[in-house]
Amino acid sequence: MLVTLAERPDLADAVYAIPYPPGSPAFMAGSLTSLLVRGRRVARRWPHLVVALLEDGRPVARGIMVPFRSRGTLPARGWDEVAVWAAEDALDGVGCDTACALEIAVHPDHQGRGHSGTVLSGMRAAAAGLDSLVIPVRPPDKAAVPSLPMREYAAETRPDGLPADRWLRTHVRAGGRIEAVAPCSATVQAPLEDWRRWTGLPFTDDGPVLVPGALAPVLVSTAQDFAVYVEPNVWVSHRVC
Repeated sequence: MLVTLAERPDLADAVYAIPYPPGSPAFMAGSLTSLLVRGRRVARRWPHLVVALLEDGRPVARGIMVPFRSRGTLPARGWDEVAVWAAEDALDGVGCDTACALEIAVHPDHQGRGHSGTVLSGMRAAAAGLDSLVIPVRPPDKAAVPSLPMREYAAETRPDGLPADRWLRTHVRAGGRIEAVAPCSATVQAPLEDWRRWTGLPFTDDGPVLVPGALAPVLVSTAQDFAVYVEPNVWVSHRVC
């Protein structure tokens, strides 16, 4: 059963208690932009855009969206820029025409049962009344080839023409259309001590460092005592129901 928090506000605590999948990189918690659309903030302001999949009355997966006014193009700065646009539009009282999915999370005990696709369908329905649903997709399998440009990775297909990446393939099978690559979609910049705590790596050398779970190398400056991670995502659009 799919519900939104507008329909079931009593489920908010349980919905946000769903953990991210095992292996999700801890360093993504260092994204400052994500604070603009922190979970509980979205639940208070846009509860109709927070979707939960229930089994036996308990949330086992969630999908979170924010609305924004289209500026005529998909933002090259992807996830981060949409978060800023959504916050700006809310502060300015601007009418919105587009929903952007910020995340889909399935409880680790319920993985591998097609719940991501079910939640995606629910998000399309929850976005009804807006013109479209767009998603800066983070293909987690890209972490196996962090030095490969996202444009090349996203273009890889199977013999049947579907994307080689399993998560992009899920979107295409659900009717999504790959629109573009967002080359700098999510950025984390932090002192080296934070990176050491997040990753367990020494960060003693300058230059690119390959970090488990990262879709691209992390760029390190020991002299300046910081490292920057710039993550590429893939823009996918969906029709709303």
